[in-house]
Amino acid sequence: MINGSRHPVKLLILAGAILLTALAIVIYARLDPAESIFFPRCPFHLLTGLYCPGCGSQRAIHHLLNGDVLKAVSYNALAVAAIPYVLLWAILRIMPERCRYAVTLRERLYGAGAAKLITGIVLVFWILRNIFHCISPGLWL
Repeated sequence: MINGSRHPVKLLILAGAILLTALAIVIYARLDPAESIFFPRCPFHLLTGLYCPGCGSQRAIHHLLNGDVLKAVSYNALAVAAIPYVLLWAILRIMPERCRYAVTLRERLYGAGAAKLITGIVLVFWILRNIFHCISPGLWL
C-alpha cells in the first residue's frame, strides 16, 4: 500500500495548497499591487498614516517574483528576509515525525522562544520603519 493512500484527505489538502500557492504566484508575478485595484490597501496605514510591518509586502513579493530583489527589499525588507524562514517551516511541517532531526529543528526554530524573538523583531521593525520614514520619506524599510 502506498503511504499516501491511507490519508487521501491530507493529500487533497496538500494538492489544494500547492494549487492555491501556484495561482497566487502567477497573480503576484503578473499584477503590480501598486497599480492594480485587485489588491487591498493597508487599513492601518489608511487610518493612521503610519506603516505596519506588512506594508509594502505585496509590492515586495511582486518585484521579487519579477527578479528585482533590491526593489523588493526597498518595499519591505522584513517580508523578503522572512521568506526563507517560512519556506523552511513548510518543509519541516510536511516531514514525518519519525525524522528526529526535523522535529528538533522545528522545535528550536519555531517554538515558544522563537515566537517571542520574532515578535520582538517585528515590533522593532514596525517602530524603526516609521521613525526612518519620518526622517527621510523616500526611505522604505
